Amino acid sequence: MNETLRCLEERRSIRKYTGEQVPEKILEQILQAGMYAPTGMGLQSPVMVVVQDADMIRRLSALNAEVMGTDSDPFYGAPTVIVVLADRSRGTCVEDGSLVIGNLLNAAASLGIGSCWIHRAREVFDGKEGREILAGWGLDPERYIGVGHCILGYAAEQGQAKPRKAGYVIRA
Repeated sequence: MNETLRCLEERRSIRKYTGEQVPEKILEQILQAGMYAPTGMGLQSPVMVVVQDADMIRRLSALNAEVMGTDSDPFYGAPTVIVVLADRSRGTCVEDGSLVIGNLLNAAASLGIGSCWIHRAREVFDGKEGREILAGWGLDPERYIGVGHCILGYAAEQGQAKPRKAGYVIRA
């Protein structure tokens, strides 16, 4: 089987990490894949913010958990969080950011790094504290919308694929 197709088939969302940090050389390759995601009209509306500072990850995790109404860690102990935002003035901002996250997830898997897409970035960065964080990163909170968080790290447990549903593909 083609290596790309095998990777796409075998990639799983990881929800338990060892805590070992992703090496910079591997992280750069994952980010490069995100940079080459397709975007509407090629305008590249997304930005990726790499967070590896444990205090900032805890802060983002707490804000995300608050949106969910829980006190659990929605980042599952991952040592790296890539926050994907996009320029809200672009009609394809959510789609653009989603494609970036998809590329990040698949590139991570191809390089032996576990990953998972964590939602609620929109709610986090539309809130007061989230807007302050964006401003602290030098990003205009009025311009950017949160699309998602891509958590990265070495898997402590592998996920299992669910069987594919009947009728997934319809030929017309």
